[in-house]
Amino acid sequence: MNIPADLKYTKEHEWVRREGDTVTIGITDYAQGELGDVVFVELPQAGDAVQKEDAFGTIEAVKAVADLFCPVDGEVTEVNDALADAPDTVNTDPYGEGWMVKVKMSAPDQFDTLLSAADYEKLIS
Repeated sequence: MNIPADLKYTKEHEWVRREGDTVTIGITDYAQGELGDVVFVELPQAGDAVQKEDAFGTIEAVKAVADLFCPVDGEVTEVNDALADAPDTVNTDPYGEGWMVKVKMSAPDQFDTLLSAADYEKLIS
């Protein structure tokens, strides 16, 4: 199980990478493994407002459909449009090319409330 130490995590299995006041969000290796083959990802549009713990999209796999939950409040600044044509990238590279959205945080202190890699590992074990 790949759980990069430099990322933060949510109990809903999203990972978060911070660069200044902007975070990149995707789903964890554990989550993509539980879902199975990802066939469709529905994401918001750049400019959309998002709220911490609210659904910002859905991910559809052969086994199930799941909501994607936002780890912070803010505004979507970028969406990974490549997932429309290649949603399986979430399976093959969840922490790289399989990222989903970038969000400019309106409350940057929320980042500090997310789970560390060690805490996330305890959650899923």
